[in-house]
Amino acid sequence: MSRLNQSAPSTAESNPAIELDPIFKNQIDNLYRLNLYGRWLVIAALWLTIGVYSLWGLRHPISLIQEDFTWAAVKYGLIGEPIPAFGLCLCLGMMTGTLVWQSRNIIWGIPKKEQQRLTQQVGNIRKQGNSHPLWKWVVNN
Repeated sequence: MSRLNQSAPSTAESNPAIELDPIFKNQIDNLYRLNLYGRWLVIAALWLTIGVYSLWGLRHPISLIQEDFTWAAVKYGLIGEPIPAFGLCLCLGMMTGTLVWQSRNIIWGIPKKEQQRLTQQVGNIRKQGNSHPLWKWVVNN
């Protein structure tokens, strides 16, 4: 399930590890997947903490909106409770950003700049060895 850009021209002479070493490619995929799971874990933690607090703080405006929905009620409900509204916007913004990021990577592949960053990180993890905190998830997996 490689997300590396398949349509890119061969760059074996500039970075032979990407083209010639399938184990290295697998380690890059493991690091990408770990990054993805980390993002979704942060979003889940946000929703379970700040999101719950925000929805609880907006329970009165939500009940009014359920009775008679208008966009004005939504606007004044959010303006009247700025801290819970900010928390809700934070949760929604992080989730939307991650969905857009993941969709872009699925549709068009990982951009070259991010591929290079992942390659460099895997190289650093391999260089440090099993003392690196991500060693067992990236290299041993």
